[in-house]
Amino acid sequence: MSPIIKHPDQRVAVFIDVQNLYHSARSLYQKRVNFKEVLKVSTANRKLIRAIAYVVVTKAGTEKTFLEALEKIGMEAKERPLQEFYGGAKKANWDVGIVIDAIRAAEVVDVVVIVSGDGDFVSLVNYLQNKGRQVEVVAFGRSTSAQLKEVADDFIDLDASKKFLLDLPGKK
Repeated sequence: MSPIIKHPDQRVAVFIDVQNLYHSARSLYQKRVNFKEVLKVSTANRKLIRAIAYVVVTKAGTEKTFLEALEKIGMEAKERPLQEFYGGAKKANWDVGIVIDAIRAAEVVDVVVIVSGDGDFVSLVNYLQNKGRQVEVVAFGRSTSAQLKEVADDFIDLDASKKFLLDLPGKK
């Protein structure tokens, strides 16, 4: 893959699969994600048109502080309640919402950045590229779909730097 050009006049939209990043950082490093740094590397000094973080919220509502922090760094947070089924099964998925928003935004941006390692987004990447958009993926490489890395115009591996990680509350 030849290096892509990132110039300051490119209009960028960033779509963050919070659950995917949260679980990757927690399982790989026992840490939280530094979303401010993730947004910074995703935009790469280009014109940010929109940044959306897709968040699953629980009945306890403990995410309020996190949602406020996202807004402070310039992200719009979209919330969806955690689904709990009879028998204890739980489901939390924003994939379809991310796909729809990315397709809509592609009409007004040059670059779509998908912040997720989920291989379910391979078809979205192909679709957006066929519409002439540059598509970049930002995620923890060790937990990212090989196919997603392969189809993206650029892959930024969050495993490459500790600046993308924060300690868990109460841990050092």
